[in-house]
Amino acid sequence: MPMKPVLFNNTVLRDGHQSLAATRMTTEQMLPAAPTLDALGFGALETWGGATIDSCLRFLKENPFTRLDRLKAAAPKTPQMMLLRGQNLVQYTSFPDDVVEAFVRCTAAHGLDVFRIFDALNDARNLRTPIRAVKAAGRHAQGAICYTTSPVHTPERLAAFADELVELGVDSICIKDMAGLIPPRIAYDLVKAIKARHALPVVLHSHDTAGLAGASYYAAIEAGVDTVETSIAPFANGTGQPDTVRMLAMLAGNPRAPHFPIDPLAALRTHFEQVAKELAAFMSPVNDRVDSDALCYQVPGGMLSNFRNQLKEMKMEARFAEVMAEVPVVRAALGWIPLVTPTSQIVGTQAMLNVKFGRWANLAQNTIDVALGRYGRTPGPVDAELRALAAKKSGQEPVTVRPADLLSPRLPALKKELADKGLPVTDDLAVLFAMFPRETEALLKPAPAVAPAPAAAKPAEPVPAAAVTVPTTVRAAAPVAARNGAPNHFLLTVNGQRHDVLVEETAS
Repeated sequence: MPMKPVLFNNTVLRDGHQSLAATRMTTEQMLPAAPTLDALGFGALETWGGATIDSCLRFLKENPFTRLDRLKAAAPKTPQMMLLRGQNLVQYTSFPDDVVEAFVRCTAAHGLDVFRIFDALNDARNLRTPIRAVKAAGRHAQGAICYTTSPVHTPERLAAFADELVELGVDSICIKDMAGLIPPRIAYDLVKAIKARHALPVVLHSHDTAGLAGASYYAAIEAGVDTVETSIAPFANGTGQPDTVRMLAMLAGNPRAPHFPIDPLAALRTHFEQVAKELAAFMSPVNDRVDSDALCYQVPGGMLSNFRNQLKEMKMEARFAEVMAEVPVVRAALGWIPLVTPTSQIVGTQAMLNVKFGRWANLAQNTIDVALGRYGRTPGPVDAELRALAAKKSGQEPVTVRPADLLSPRLPALKKELADKGLPVTDDLAVLFAMFPRETEALLKPAPAVAPAPAAAKPAEPVPAAAVTVPTTVRAAAPVAARNGAPNHFLLTVNGQRHDVLVEETAS
């Protein structure tokens, strides 16, 4: 019996621009492409989640739920999908069950169809509540296996994690290769192993950071994977997903090759090339190239490029190789945790601190939390000396229960806080406020009116940007251990005013 054509999901409206343009694509830039994407027959369109909610609020001044409403109206036929960080939602720390349930309920009400749910440690306990909430909302719960390599991450153990996902009631399984590490043979074997154990659809998600994704997709398709994920150039390849047209060419002659008309794909590329010009300030050739360093350090490609900038700001750019060499040391000491949001930022920050101050001389709060089990059960044992040091510095004992079991319900308090601030009280706003309080409040409060400038006698000549000089005094940025659980915030003083700066990862 012939096998069905493989499905392509398309990621250009989420991971494509998150990985290659710092998540800066606006809804207005997406909408012209949405009907064409909707008509092409993709298995799903990834439109939400990951860093898009943060970016909507922090940088684009958009309500992320409004974005979802508008994209659903523009692309009603194709299922729309989001990336959800388990109990962390789309933030860097755990939230109480009632907030997780409300977030899923609200998102489903706005039309989100497929929830891809992962935990950075592959701790199934952190997936229980969001999966249950998605099923209760009548939506598709896709459980993700974070792919990585280490002494404790064998293909057999990763395949066995699929058993835990099935026990939680997922509707499909995603192999989430966030750093582009999976080789073709392992992709083939892992898909075969999961398909032999379970009848659920299997998706392979990868990045082309190290140049492996196209070949690994091909091998997975040969093994029977149901879906792979592609994007649209120029928001494709490099630290993003393989381009759709490129993947179609790789599958030419393969009996499982899907059919897509080329003209609409060409039109989409033309549209997104214009968007890329508008987002040029957030794009870099570094993100487009094949970087085999990812295979050594396992740091997601988007974070790797941002980390170079962060070290430069800290006047440590000359020590980049030392910091990268320290990353595997920190990762091993923390129980071989996979490197994906938020653990990639935690390990990277601690590696930088180790190089700057001496190994373990300065522990970030998030490092302490991982060592003490406050993010969940690590894949391997935490180094005993590091765990003892973390307990001593924090005065806390290791946690053995599910971290969210230590959190009290919070939704009523969030609604009261909104009311006390004179802001609208809805579940939508409460869950956004839980994760991004300042940004949500700023979105809801109109900007103060500014008196119009007096009319000029004649139109002013445009001034080239290069000719504009602003006298600025900048004091060195100081790292903040955690803000809302995030390890990648810095305080920057410019002309005597302090600014909270986010150094963000652009890969999922």
